[in-house]
Amino acid sequence: MEFCCWKCGADVRDEPMPLGRESRCRACESDLHVCRQCRFYDPTKGKSCAEPVADEVRDKERANFCGYFAINADAHVSGDAAEAARRQLESMFGVDGDAGSGAGGPHASVLEARRRQEAEEAREKLSKLFGLDD
Repeated sequence: MEFCCWKCGADVRDEPMPLGRESRCRACESDLHVCRQCRFYDPTKGKSCAEPVADEVRDKERANFCGYFAINADAHVSGDAAEAARRQLESMFGVDGDAGSGAGGPHASVLEARRRQEAEEAREKLSKLFGLDD
């Protein structure tokens, strides 16, 4: 079975098994006995762990002493796969990839209309407060 580093994808099958706490990837020097390398790692679960009795490990990318650690051959997620997942998630929520830079996107006109309406309502409230309404 081929095992690869969770961070860089380098082959780590030459590492002595089971992986010890001090095991490091020879290519990127990342710790290997980490939650991100474990088959129980699941960010959708509480504590990001599918093992219900395991103690919580706060830093999922640093070596730990978890006794439930079991190496996951598919731990590495390539940058392309991560970027594709990010784009899919953004499209589900109608976020335009350029929305942070001020580009419109499908909801820009709705947001702009809402801002204008809120600004108008705020002006009306101020006018009433200071007795400026005619």
